[in-house]
Amino acid sequence: MLRLHRTRARRPARASSAVAILASLAILASLAAPAAAQNRPFVLDDLRHVVGVGEPAISPDGATIAVVVSRANYPKDRYDREIDLVSVATGEHRSVTYDRTGLGAPHWSPDGTRLAFVASDDKHHGQVWVLPMQGGDARRVTTASEGVEQYAWRPDGNAIAYVAEDAAPKKPAGGAANADLFTLGNDDLFVDKAPMPSHIWLVPSAGGTATRLTSGTWSLPVAYPPGPPSAPISWSPDGTSLLYTRLPNAHDGDAYRTSLWSLDVATRRSRKLTDRTTFESFGTYAPHGGRYSYLYPRDGDPNNGQEVVVAGGGDGEGRPVTRELDRNFYRALWMPGGDALLVGANDTDRASLWLQPLSGPAKKLDLGDASVRTGYWLDADVAKTGEIAFTASTPEHPGELYVLANADATAKRITDYNDGFERIALARARSLTWTNDGMHENGILWTPPNATPGRKLPLVLWIHGGPTAASELAFDTFAQAIAARGYLVFEPNYRGSDHLGNAYQRAIFNDAGAGPGRDVMAGVAAVEAKAAVDTSRIAVTGWSYGGYMTSWLEGHYGIWKTAISGAA
Repeated sequence: MLRLHRTRARRPARASSAVAILASLAILASLAAPAAAQNRPFVLDDLRHVVGVGEPAISPDGATIAVVVSRANYPKDRYDREIDLVSVATGEHRSVTYDRTGLGAPHWSPDGTRLAFVASDDKHHGQVWVLPMQGGDARRVTTASEGVEQYAWRPDGNAIAYVAEDAAPKKPAGGAANADLFTLGNDDLFVDKAPMPSHIWLVPSAGGTATRLTSGTWSLPVAYPPGPPSAPISWSPDGTSLLYTRLPNAHDGDAYRTSLWSLDVATRRSRKLTDRTTFESFGTYAPHGGRYSYLYPRDGDPNNGQEVVVAGGGDGEGRPVTRELDRNFYRALWMPGGDALLVGANDTDRASLWLQPLSGPAKKLDLGDASVRTGYWLDADVAKTGEIAFTASTPEHPGELYVLANADATAKRITDYNDGFERIALARARSLTWTNDGMHENGILWTPPNATPGRKLPLVLWIHGGPTAASELAFDTFAQAIAARGYLVFEPNYRGSDHLGNAYQRAIFNDAGAGPGRDVMAGVAAVEAKAAVDTSRIAVTGWSYGGYMTSWLEGHYGIWKTAISGAA
């Protein structure tokens, strides 16, 4: 079973993914007949107008949300990013950054008077900048030679802890013949230099000399901003210690060997929190009470989904609090009282949020028809006053910023960055269910806009990767672009998907191709039973595990007019 570990992300690979998907769009679109349209259909050029909204950070008083807004810049082949401040009460927003690259990770100071973020310096390394809210320019407070990977405000607001990769040793003088040689460890085929460990530093939040807190050949997990850290560091409420995830070395192939450690900042000594040596991650201190939460696979088996475990107070490894919820989690946020956590996960045909108390059943929050953004993360934040900010989308509307006043409220969308898509004739999505091999399964079926009832249409299967992921009732540019050309688009959730509980997710173990292949084909039969399909024109495509499944299906079932396998 392929399991994703968020470690050293390869930006060129992700860029190639986007290029390949666009190539797939072009090939598939060229095979389709133009769709009749009463309103203008979605076209490839609309991709450049999708505004990305992410990384919400809600102010301590719950009144303002900092959010990263990204727009495609086609001439320069990049995304331009800015940080906006959005009023929770009115939805009004204004930009507080301008013409910066590598922008991301906004975090409010504990008193809400300053906003920190990561942006590139003149050497294209990400550094932490601090912007005063009463006026003035952002000030750079870090000078990490290899760039900052993540950071966290100390609770008193006077210092910032950050993680940075160690600089490589200087090459010996004189150009020795073996100056570029290094020992190849448990790494991938793209490694071209010795991986260096990442460690924790401390710097005054007003700027000044940074102090190294940790060192050694071991490392924290690596993540490159802009984007979420793979295992964020977390301050204790009294600011005396940091909770962090530790690896025995910096090699990619050992990314599963994670354990939780606590660092005494004054003495710079670390202690291991449990006896485990693998799969612990994402330790987060509670606001008070000496507890902390972390992620760990059910029963310690990496083929199972991740649970949220709460420990502290001398109870050793702690206990899972999300066992009955039976979903796969990638992040948990403490609520202000310290007696509950906000969790989110793929859930049947959407991604949902729950309030999970330390004991007792979870409460699903009312998101309306929105599907919260997950993607091996939870794009949400909680204010000290209890308001919840998150990003989400619907099948007919790209991502926007939403708020929940409290756990009993209904979510409210407060931004309109993508309102232009309401003037486009978009494909309609619905959840489709079927049974196979004794399992209840589902997928998402997209119908072209203005489709003629009863008219047979070609079909494209768009298979998600992972496999620990899921297709949902959320905005999907690929599905919209293909459906606009007159195709039905079907996104099957095969066994291994993480939206129906641990048993379904685990069912792919030792059955990587044949079982999921039967699931997909049973889903195709379900589509043919519900919609008019031109069976002479069925295509299949996907990326990563979706590419693997595309290759498997192409080799085992002879129904495909076109198959495009990406990163199989």
